[in-house]
Amino acid sequence: MLLAGQAGAQVPYVALEQRLDPQALAEVGLTPAQLQTLNRLLRQAETEAPAPVAVAAAPAAGPGVPTPAPMFPGLDDGPITAKVAGQVDGWAPGTVFTLDNGQQWQVLKGEMTLKTARSNPEIVVVPGIAGRWFLQVDEDLPKARVFRIR
Repeated sequence: MLLAGQAGAQVPYVALEQRLDPQALAEVGLTPAQLQTLNRLLRQAETEAPAPVAVAAAPAAGPGVPTPAPMFPGLDDGPITAKVAGQVDGWAPGTVFTLDNGQQWQVLKGEMTLKTARSNPEIVVVPGIAGRWFLQVDEDLPKARVFRIR
């Protein structure tokens, strides 16, 4: 049984540095100032948000029923398979890949020179954690970290 004083009690905010292991936190790539700002915003959002309410199972999707937001943005997206328009002999930060589906992806991290240039190769753009995307020319080669520009 809850006492009236306990019903509104909230668990204090726990900083991201205490929630995540150092390697996971380093993968996100936030500067100390960005991390401090994010912690402040999350702390504010947590204290301003209403207490969680138990929710029944979501109804089956149908007309007029909104689709819930993805639990893990990026990871809920599937890979994109397409062909690169033109020749690929490698990549470095700044390289732009134009795909036959009209999308353009620019390399953010990663560098590779292929032993043999490939003409219109089929590639896969794979989702990662926190909205990151990786372009794969061959499953045996390193992936390039990319972001969509068009």
